[in-house]
Amino acid sequence: MTQLETIQEHHRLCDEIHLCVQEENRFLRTQQRAPDAALLERKRSLLDRLDASLEALRTVPAASVRDPETRAALDKSRARILQILQLDRENEQLLLRSSLGAAKPAGAAPAPSVALLQKIYARSS
Repeated sequence: MTQLETIQEHHRLCDEIHLCVQEENRFLRTQQRAPDAALLERKRSLLDRLDASLEALRTVPAASVRDPETRAALDKSRARILQILQLDRENEQLLLRSSLGAAKPAGAAPAPSVALLQKIYARSS
């Protein structure tokens, strides 16, 4: 695989990751709960593929960045990575919000029963 092909393959993977993160974002916005196991497993597999892709990118010599076509491909990938990071940060905030909304405050007293309320009302009237 040539250097440019390696970079292009990395960019295709970045596009896949971006789609996955967008899907997670839509899920968090609509369902307001943590994603299901299938989406998490998909993210893990993409992470494994990303590790392999980064290893391949490390073999690309730094001197090849001077080539305009290679530089354009790298810039395109960097822009996609920034989009992924921004969306991922938003997803973390949505996940935190949904998990805090689901949890009850620790100091909150349980709601009184109907029978107890009827007894209190009967005493005061």
